[in-house]
Amino acid sequence: MEQTKRREQIMKVAIETIAAVGYSQASVGQISKRAGISKGVFTYHFASKDELMDQIVREVYEAGFRFMQQKVEGQTTPVGMLTAYIESNLAFIKEHRDYIVALAEIVTNARTPEGKLRFAGQADDTILEPLIEIFKWGEETGEFRTFTERAARVTASAIRSAIDSVATKLVAQPDLDIPGFSEELVSLFLTAVCKPKASTAATREKGEG
Repeated sequence: MEQTKRREQIMKVAIETIAAVGYSQASVGQISKRAGISKGVFTYHFASKDELMDQIVREVYEAGFRFMQQKVEGQTTPVGMLTAYIESNLAFIKEHRDYIVALAEIVTNARTPEGKLRFAGQADDTILEPLIEIFKWGEETGEFRTFTERAARVTASAIRSAIDSVATKLVAQPDLDIPGFSEELVSLFLTAVCKPKASTAATREKGEG
């Protein structure tokens, strides 16, 4: 239990450090100093900076999933679920700025001994599957237009890219209007996936709420 708490403390300090000074400046020594521990204690819990970075990336994704799951799974309509997917993803970004900035820093700067980006190519299309399943559900209920396999994948990719672009902007713009982005992205993508009648009803329902 004590070891787990220490690892969590080091990770928390590492995330804060990377968000504050950037990936390159967040050395083992810098992180250890901020955590109030020796380098020896650091290496007892994490064999290297790379191992720590692996754990941070995993933790950020898992934390995001847990945050979104609570808000998405309770939805009873495809429109509600797609709305919750976008809004909860952006809400997580807004409420966990250090996580998001640290993740962006790690993914764009961490390299292998051969000089290649350490996390390049690790993301795959499985991240699109929840969105594609929402589209299929919407087709079944008649709320969404009919999707070909390619159209569903392209649309899901567009949603993910739009969300990820907000995370990237947050690195350079700490005061970014994330709720504003969220509102516009929901409107944009509901218009893109809903049949005209369903889209109008959803917009009216949102306005009345």
